[in-house]
Amino acid sequence: MADPDPAVRNDPETILREDPVMATVIDRHDPHPLEPVENEFERLCVSIINQQLSTASAAAVRDRVFETLDGIVTPESILVAPRGELLDAGLSRTKVDYVRNAAFAFQERDLTREGLADYTNDEVIAELTDIKGIGAWTARMYLMFVLQRPDVLPLGDLAIRRGIERLYNEGEELTRAEMREIAEPWRPHRSLASRYIWAEYEG
Repeated sequence: MADPDPAVRNDPETILREDPVMATVIDRHDPHPLEPVENEFERLCVSIINQQLSTASAAAVRDRVFETLDGIVTPESILVAPRGELLDAGLSRTKVDYVRNAAFAFQERDLTREGLADYTNDEVIAELTDIKGIGAWTARMYLMFVLQRPDVLPLGDLAIRRGIERLYNEGEELTRAEMREIAEPWRPHRSLASRYIWAEYEG
């Protein structure tokens, strides 16, 4: 019997379907959307705004902040924006500091997709978490949705953890080590698997 077509054998969904639980999720959902990124700094600011806010609250604050910046979200526009206007837009004092820290970091280092192309995932996380206000969760969101790295497993995300527990353990708690073991067969496409889990959890 001939070997399968290499393109089929290496297809991400084909690999994920080798896990029968994941196969059922793929049949039920489209993965959480992955949008092209034109402004890496803007997306990092959105991740900071989203921290510890509901989806609706985060969207409202984001829209007001962007309006304050006249729709131009750059390190320079953040740094020249009056602090009071950012506070009036809904950012907490702490988050104003965080987005400004990110702005300074982008001015000092090339944290764009191109600039980080030769960095490993762990090196990217180290670069980003060196910025006060950027934690591991935000760094992994940046890896997945801005740099679009294919093999990120964001276990710091509550929805991912709850989704794995629902799918693989009838909703009962699992340790992160157990979750990593469950996710091992998804390599090197754990980002795509995570997007399916988000879709399942949100559905």
